[in-house]
This record gives sequence, C-alpha cells and structure tokens, in this order.
Amino acid sequence: MSIPASTTPSSSQQVPNPWQAHAVSIRSIQQEIDGVSTYDLAFDNAAADGTYRFSPGQFNMLYLPGAGEIAISVSDDPARSASSCRHTVRTAGNVTRTLGKLQPGDTLGLRGPFGTAWPMADCIGRDVIIVAGGIGLAPLRPAIYTLLRERRCYGRLNLLLGARSPGTLLYRSEFAQWEERGLVVQTTVDQSTPDWTGNVGVVTLLLERLRSFDPTNSVLLCCGPEVMMKFTAVTAQHRGIPPERIWISMERNMQCAVGLCGHCQWGPEFVCKDGPVFRYDRIARWIDVERL
Repeated sequence: MSIPASTTPSSSQQVPNPWQAHAVSIRSIQQEIDGVSTYDLAFDNAAADGTYRFSPGQFNMLYLPGAGEIAISVSDDPARSASSCRHTVRTAGNVTRTLGKLQPGDTLGLRGPFGTAWPMADCIGRDVIIVAGGIGLAPLRPAIYTLLRERRCYGRLNLLLGARSPGTLLYRSEFAQWEERGLVVQTTVDQSTPDWTGNVGVVTLLLERLRSFDPTNSVLLCCGPEVMMKFTAVTAQHRGIPPERIWISMERNMQCAVGLCGHCQWGPEFVCKDGPVFRYDRIARWIDVERL
C-alpha cells in the first residue's frame, strides 16, 4: 500500500516569518447555518499564493485592521488546486462580527499556517472514526477530504456528528456526497424538531452503539466542546480504542500563534504551538482539571 502524498511532511509545518501577514481578498462567502459562514480567501500576492500549504487540522490567524486578530482553523481541502483557502467562522466576538460585515472583494490579513495537524499517516490501513460537535466539524473537514481522496488507503470510515438542533448541522449539503465516497455519516441532535426523524441525544451515544469498526485497529479524531471531547475519549477507551490512537483538537483562546503571549497556556502546554491537535494520552491529565 503506497503512502498518499497528503500524509507526508510538508512545508506547511515551517513558517519563515510567523509575524508576517499576507493580504487576502474575500472571493466568496457561503452561509452555512445561522451565525456561521465560510469565507473563501484568495492571496493578493502571487508569491504567497504559490507557496502557501497547510495540513488538516492547522489554523491561520486572520487580521482585521481596527478590530484585531483571531485564530481560525482551515476548513478547506489541502489538495484543492484553486488559489484560495476556506475558513468557516462562527460570529461570536468583535473580530468575527467585523468579519461578518465584509463583502466579497474586501481585504484582510492572514498569517500562518500554525499548529499541529491530524495524524493522517497514522490512519493508513486503519478504521477511522471522526467525532465532531457543532462547529468542531470545521477543523475536521480537511481530514475528511483527505480520507476520501485516498479512500483505498484506509479501512472503514465513520463520522459521528452532534449538534444542538437539526438546523445547526454543519455542512449538511455535503453529507450525501461524502457517503457516496465511502464515509458513513451518523448525526444526532440535542433538541428535536417535528420534522426530525434522526437520533436525539449526545454524540457519545452514537459511539457506544457503533459496530462497524475494529477497536484494536482504529484511530479516533475528535473536535468539539471540551466536555464532549472528554467523554468521547472515555467512551472510546471503553470501546477498546487505546488512548494513543485518540486525537483531540483544542480550541482555546489563541492570540499570538507562537506561544509568546501565554493566553492559550493549558497546563504545561501552549495550544497554539504544541497543539491544537493533541494525542489524548499526552494531555488526559489536564482535560479533567476544571477551569485550567
């Protein structure tokens, strides 16, 4: 079995000047759900456009003059040939509210990519379970694209997705295509609606009921609220998946991206440079500590 090129180390792990922001223009804006939109950003500088690469799970810092800077995971396909990069953003604070007022053609700053990536090479030859909560699916979408593009290199693929309500299921229009290409998609919601006929309950229930995987030969990738990731990891271990094959992505308050400001310090780790993707056995002791 050959190793797909997308899993090999790339220049995305090395940022020549992490403080240099490149000008990018908004090429298009796609509203995903209420309060969440995907921004397709194109580099204004041809040199930056030609050298920019990222790995699934990494993030960029988006800078809006007068508003500030924010860390946003890349939600694009790492192999997409188009000269742009998509970011799915939830409106939550001053920077994202300012971003939400921009239109196609407007310009902002981007620096990156930063952080650790999902372990795509470790997934080769194994079953892969992706567990996402709400907007936590955005950092996992590049991994999904990679898995489906090199489908023959992996075992059974399952996506378990939880959301507050049916109307908040992210990327719902892509589910059918993902399933056609070999990803089994299961969804659950906290609050049902009259027209909802699917699962109701926390996403860990889907993991408890899952049968189409070999726990001794599986990798689990997880992103979502911290409490959800904690109980997902516990459930996965009860199902027989060893902690060294459970990976989570922390979405803490990252402000500088290089571990200098200290805002994202988590125990002895700095999420921006030591994460955001962590192997569970490395950080299990910290995820149980409240208000750390």
